[in-house]
Amino acid sequence: MPEIDFWFSIGSTYSFLTVMRLDDWCDENDATVVWRPFNVRTVMSEQQNIPFAGKPVKSAYMWRDIERRAAKYRIHANLPAPYPISDLALANQVALLGMKDGWGKLFTQNLYRIWFEEGVEAGSESALSEALLRCQQDPRLALARARSPDIVAALEAETDQATRLGVFGAPSLVVRGEVFWGDDRLDDALSWVRVGHVI
Repeated sequence: MPEIDFWFSIGSTYSFLTVMRLDDWCDENDATVVWRPFNVRTVMSEQQNIPFAGKPVKSAYMWRDIERRAAKYRIHANLPAPYPISDLALANQVALLGMKDGWGKLFTQNLYRIWFEEGVEAGSESALSEALLRCQQDPRLALARARSPDIVAALEAETDQATRLGVFGAPSLVVRGEVFWGDDRLDDALSWVRVGHVI
């Protein structure tokens, strides 16, 4: 069965909903998902897409919508969370490093908890360090590795790949070249895996 690629970007508010429920969803549906961090800010800047800055009504809707959906999924959140985050690239570089080393998913889940439950901005050194500690990683070493030219280039390459696939926002799910954008598209992506169309 083809895998589902889960393209997410720490810094994306709606990715919180998918990040926090994806493991249980995979267990319930016997699904396999590959976690793919990328820099959504780069993609959106290239498209001149500024989603919430200077748009207070849309921003208020976003937080209320996430609050409603979090309640639906029984996910705890203290909203609004600090937004936007300061160092989106570094947060995703750490996640990508962790994906290579086997602790990236846990890091991402921990960082979103720190951001959305504890109110610590996810791009800050304190949030990144605490999330790393919760993964039994040395923050000083991990952050230094995440800032290395190799990891910087690797995140840029993943972002380029996401763009080539037609990913324009986060979270997105890609199955056999089909893009499903948004936390509410998980079941559609699974249908595409299983039967090649949405049911």
